Amino acid sequence: MTLRILACLAAIVVLAACDTGTAGSDASPARLESANPFTESPSPIPVVPVDPCHVAGVTYCALNPAVTQATIRQTICVSGWTATIRPPSSYTSPLKLQQIAAERLADTNPADYEEDHRIPLELGGAPSDTSNLSPERGASPNPKDSAENSARGEVCAGRATLRGEQAAFTATWLAAYPAYRQ
Repeated sequence: MTLRILACLAAIVVLAACDTGTAGSDASPARLESANPFTESPSPIPVVPVDPCHVAGVTYCALNPAVTQATIRQTICVSGWTATIRPPSSYTSPLKLQQIAAERLADTNPADYEEDHRIPLELGGAPSDTSNLSPERGASPNPKDSAENSARGEVCAGRATLRGEQAAFTATWLAAYPAYRQ
């Protein structure tokens, strides 16, 4: 449990230190000059942002409104549930091509990418929202996939909250990638 708290604290520090790049801007980073993007708390307990997908003016992802802490037993904790909401390749394949072009990726071969959910369906990511989908290089499965399953397991076992795992996932897997900024 202590390691999980330390990981959450590290995630908060990473997100607070991230630059605030904007859509359509050049790739140069902007320094974060605003106050802590997380709710201030007088207690030493780590504070999780209200919306881990929108931190300090940066959009990292989109959440599925049907998945909340109160609904996890009927959604993400049900074996096979993500298959019922996963968008078909007839939707994701053309989107992947559009995003590869829009992001001006050097490698334009769509076979070299998986159209991936930024916040995974296993953690309540929005299935079809383009803010939650982007081309990811590399073979599948990859290290991010095992992290998704592990985080879902922690939430479903009651050892972590959904929002806490979403925030940690954003900090660990998304904050470092400027292409996720919108």
